[in-house]
Amino acid sequence: MKITNDPIKNPAGLVTEKVEPGAGKKTEKSQVQPKATENVTLSPMAAQLQSLEAKVAADNVFDIEKVDAIKSAIASGQFKVDSEKVADGLIETVKDLLTPKKT
Repeated sequence: MKITNDPIKNPAGLVTEKVEPGAGKKTEKSQVQPKATENVTLSPMAAQLQSLEAKVAADNVFDIEKVDAIKSAIASGQFKVDSEKVADGLIETVKDLLTPKKT
């Protein structure tokens, strides 16, 4: 099995190889012609992964304008951290980690 380091070009980890025409066994009298159509069926999980991958690729992960505004506020010394908001978020995260998940 071939393992690639590029999950973006080959997200499912499928091995793809180029096969030269006529490679393999040759017979003097006849050559085997490939089938005109081949069917591939994806498992439900593979189809779901493809769907999610398409959604992530189409979605913006962050708002570049907001990031630029925060960068400039930090650079100018005007960025203020709301310690209460940070503490509340930390407490909620810890609660989520400690609460057993129902399956």
